[in-house]
Amino acid sequence: MDVGKRIRDLRDNRGMEQRELAEKIGVSQSKMNKIETGFQKRIEPEILVDLSKTLDATVDYIVGNSHHPHLTEEESFEAFIKDPELIRWYKEMPKSGEENIRKLRKIWEAFKDD
Repeated sequence: MDVGKRIRDLRDNRGMEQRELAEKIGVSQSKMNKIETGFQKRIEPEILVDLSKTLDATVDYIVGNSHHPHLTEEESFEAFIKDPELIRWYKEMPKSGEENIRKLRKIWEAFKDD
């Protein structure tokens, strides 16, 4: 399946019009049509990321490198622990006082309960 068809199928499965998707990712409907019909072969990385977020599918799925539109739980965890921001925060944690760590735990508990 080509990239355009994957995007069109994902959009259709969400009951979204082409114009609506174009607006959500900040491109013209004309450009979105060119992407979906395969007329535009090269899609900018930023647009692929926006499509991925909007259509709730991985970039790998959209470009045809995966047969599964969503990450498995294990893949999601791997992506999470490799996040550079998380690594930076982890390295800075020992420099934080115990009070800050308690505050972070409270924040985590609040999010976890939602």
